[in-house]
Amino acid sequence: MTATIENIKDNFTERIGENIVITVEIGRRKTTTHKGTLTETYPAVFVVELENCEDSYERVSYSYADVLTNAIEVDFPNDTLIATTEDEKIEE
Repeated sequence: MTATIENIKDNFTERIGENIVITVEIGRRKTTTHKGTLTETYPAVFVVELENCEDSYERVSYSYADVLTNAIEVDFPNDTLIATTEDEKIEE
C-alpha cells in the first residue's frame, strides 16, 4: 500500500488516546522530542497533549504532510506500527 495523507490520517484516528513520541528537526543538527498522548485528529492536522510541559506549550499540532515527507519522526512506543515513506507503506 502506498503511503498517502489519507492512510496516515486514518491510522492516527484509530490511535487516539495512545502515547506518541515525535522528533522534530529544529535547525542545524538540533532536534527536539515531544512525548505525549495523541488527543485529536482533524482533516489536515493531529494534536498531541504533551506529558511534561517544560516548554510553555501544553499541546502541539502537526500536519499529516509532515509525517509523509519525513519532516517529523513519529513513534508509538506501545506498538510496533511504523509510519514511514521509505518503503512507501505503513506496516503493522
